[in-house]
Amino acid sequence: MGRESGGRPSEARDRLLGTATRIFYAEGIHSVGIDRIVAEARVTRATLYRHFPGKEDLILAYLDEVDRAMRAQVDDAVAHGLPAADTIRAIGESIAQGIRSPDFRGCAFLNAAAEYPDPDHPVHKAVIAHRQWFLDTVTELLARIRKTPAELAARHFVMLRDGAMASGCLFDPELVCETFLRGVDGLLEAHAEAGRRGPAPA
Repeated sequence: MGRESGGRPSEARDRLLGTATRIFYAEGIHSVGIDRIVAEARVTRATLYRHFPGKEDLILAYLDEVDRAMRAQVDDAVAHGLPAADTIRAIGESIAQGIRSPDFRGCAFLNAAAEYPDPDHPVHKAVIAHRQWFLDTVTELLARIRKTPAELAARHFVMLRDGAMASGCLFDPELVCETFLRGVDGLLEAHAEAGRRGPAPA
């Protein structure tokens, strides 16, 4: 949270970031200008530039907010101390809950990557960092069920999630979520079964 002099929380910064987050997610990043954000946040341009030197800084702060929210969802699922498979199911349920929400507009990070395809751009790098964290987290959970090939199964989970996020904007969210969660169950069953069978013979 931004702070004014004296250490007080900055309401203006919070309004700016909240406004930008809402509009960027709903309408895209490139299509939204600074003037609109300033007007809807009810601040001056000088106030905006005091907290965010440029639009890119505001975009990165927006993605950081989304990243924090998603990490909190995952941390909540992990904090229950359930077996790894049930924790992954809980993460899947939280993803499905987001898809079912009336203001769902897909994955904020995939949307940002589509607008910033240059791999050297700071926005694109923020997207990759977030996705690497998510992949690493799921890999670690799956490794508790069966260590090898946990990363391959985790990439499968991420692809199921990405497909559900894209489909949730186009088709019946309930059907999409049902298909996604069944896919997660199938992935977990296959991963566990492979562990029970042991390594393939040489």
